[in-house]
Amino acid sequence: MQLTIEPNNGMPIFEQVMRQIKFAVAEGTLVPGQLLPSVRILAKKLAVNPNTIQRAYQELQTEEVLESLRGRGIAVCAGAKRRCVSDRQTLLGQRLTAVVEDAIRGGLEPERLREMFDKAIKQATRNEGAQA
Repeated sequence: MQLTIEPNNGMPIFEQVMRQIKFAVAEGTLVPGQLLPSVRILAKKLAVNPNTIQRAYQELQTEEVLESLRGRGIAVCAGAKRRCVSDRQTLLGQRLTAVVEDAIRGGLEPERLREMFDKAIKQATRNEGAQA
């Protein structure tokens, strides 16, 4: 699992950590039962305060994405993938809505926007097929 932090992007660091962990679970990079790095190790790796990682882990435990295994560490919960896929779809829907609203406010006609969207889907599909 490779996490990256962008301190100046306007999103709190603990939320960046949470989002990336959720995305890793959604795409299967992190699987149920898999242990995550300890708070100290991840904080050191990302050069952030351990309290930041602790907060992200606690929030993810509250959301039933992670669970604490006594004496072993923090692991991905069973059923977390379904929750993370749903959260990811919600987030992507919100981002898509924001882009569409911005385009419409900017004067882009709906039909032209549909053409651009279709082209983007075709391009992404081709790129995904090339990576497989």
